[in-house]
Formats: sequence, C-alpha cells, structure tokens
Amino acid sequence: MRVVVTGASGFLGRLLAGALARAGTFGGAPISRLVLVDRVPWPGGSQGAGVPVQVVHGELPEHLDAVFAEPVHVLFHLAAAVSAECEADFDLGMRANVDVTRAVLEAARTQSGAGGPVVRTLFASSVAVYGSHPALPLPAAVSETTVPVPRSSYGAQKLMCEQLVADCTRRGFVDGRVARLMTVAVRPGRPNAAASGFLSGIVREPLAGLPAVCPVDPALRVALSSPRRTVEGILRVAEAERGTGPGRLEGPLPVNLPALTVSVADMLAALRQTAGDAVADLVTVAPDPAVEAIVGSWPAVLDHRRAAALGLRPDADFLSVLRDYLADHPEAVAAPPD
Repeated sequence: MRVVVTGASGFLGRLLAGALARAGTFGGAPISRLVLVDRVPWPGGSQGAGVPVQVVHGELPEHLDAVFAEPVHVLFHLAAAVSAECEADFDLGMRANVDVTRAVLEAARTQSGAGGPVVRTLFASSVAVYGSHPALPLPAAVSETTVPVPRSSYGAQKLMCEQLVADCTRRGFVDGRVARLMTVAVRPGRPNAAASGFLSGIVREPLAGLPAVCPVDPALRVALSSPRRTVEGILRVAEAERGTGPGRLEGPLPVNLPALTVSVADMLAALRQTAGDAVADLVTVAPDPAVEAIVGSWPAVLDHRRAAALGLRPDADFLSVLRDYLADHPEAVAAPPD
C-alpha cells in the first residue's frame, strides 16, 4: 500500500508522516511506501520506522507524474496556502488551494479510470468555511448541517475544494473524506502566515522568553485543537469504513473535528498559572482589526456528535494542551515553569 502525504514538510504533515511511519499500517494493512511531497525540503531522513519513504521535493502539480508513477492507495492532501496570505493575495490562494487540489483529484481520477485503485483521499479543510452573516447568523453550536458562509478567501477556497472532493466521490473517481480542522495550538517553531497564528504565538514566544502580541480582544472565544488530537482526528476520518453504526463514516457530510472552546483570556490565564507572572507579562494586547475580522468570523462552538461517533473527543482544557506542549517541546522553553 502506497500512502501519500502532501504538505508533508509542514507542521501537521510532519506529525502525520511520523504517526504513519511509527504505525507501519493504515487501516490494518501494511504500508509498503510512504510518499512525502512538499515544495519545502523534507527535514527528516529517508526512512521511517521500518517503512520505506520516498521524498518528492517541488511544486506538487509538476510532480504528480512521479507521485502516481506507481499506484497510490491513500492520499492525505494537506498542502495549502493559509488564511492571512490568501486574504492578502487572492491569486496565490486560488492557485495553491483550488488549482492544486483539482490537479490532485484529476491525477487520482486518471488512475482509477485506467483500472487502478480508487484513491482513498483525505482532504484537510477548515472551519473557516463557516462565517456569520446578518442574513444567516451562525447557530449557538455549528454542525456539519450548518450552511457554510465563508467570510474569507481562504474559507471560500476550502469550501470549493470540499465540493470538488464530494463530486469526485459521488462519481466514483475517488473515495473522498473531508476533515474540517480548527486552529491547531500550540504549534512549535517559527510563526506562519495564518491569521490565527497568534494563538500559538502568545504561548510559544513567552515560554521561550520572547515578547508576543495578542491582536484580538482577550474576551474572544475560539475553537482549538492540540496537535495530538488533530492528527488523531485526521487518521480516524481517513481510516473509518463507510456505513452505519458507531465508528463508521455515515453519509457524504464532512466531519468537523472536535474542538475545545476557550477564550483568549483563559489561554493567557493558563499560561500565567503554568509559567508564572514574568512569562505571562511578556504578552501585550494590541488589537488588529484585520486579524479580528478573520478569526472572529470563525465559529467558536462546534457540535461534536459526528466526530464522537468515530470515537473522537476534544482536548479536556487548555491547561492540558499547554502541558502537552511543555512535555513535547522542552527545548522551546527558556526556563522551567514555576
């Protein structure tokens, strides 16, 4: 079984690739080769934990022939431009998100049309497909049956791709699944261009002894998921068999991965409780209307019943998310927390 991960050099891509390599299997079947694709060089080695790894470096559309040179059985499509850069550059977002996704689906369609396997395709979407509009406000808790009304180019592009995956699945070109992700925090390393990146930065930077800016009103509530829970959710949606009953993927709807609802103020309070006043005081609140407009349009409360039927649960609280980050990245902490 050949398993492909696009966007493999990104934060979630690296975590997903590591989880697949350690497991050595997908859905109980052994992985014969793990193919890691990204325009950014792969930072790891060429071998996983007993799983042969093929690294494909470059722009994805230019390398689809190499990716599909042998049959692809499972494909995780994580490659994307992120929210703030899509809002700043419409053409970039359309190329990186819509055009690339269409090219991937077309390559999978060509494989199945030539008698090859139908690719089980997991598309990483986003709760940014939702947005509140005066004519159609969000309900108290958003579910998969809530009408998506994106309020950003990124959200609109993700929704376009969801519909492409759904139609290709309906026609039998791919076995498509859509997992809607929310903000993943806390992310280690350098900040990215996502509008929600500050939700990691207001924790990561102070713990490293660096100042950070909070660009929203601390009363703003957001939906978060830890890296561990997010990768768990992606794998579960991809591996679930279709059908009815617990643990099975029912119907054509996307799956909103379970989210922890927390205010930014509560996140800062958890940082203060865990790391002390000197660390927490490195955060300065300086509202940025552009960031608030994007992040504030996303739902903060999600109905988890569809994800729960697959055995998925949200993080218990932000303190547990913060403790996981400290355990997983001790090198990123300037001094031991109080």
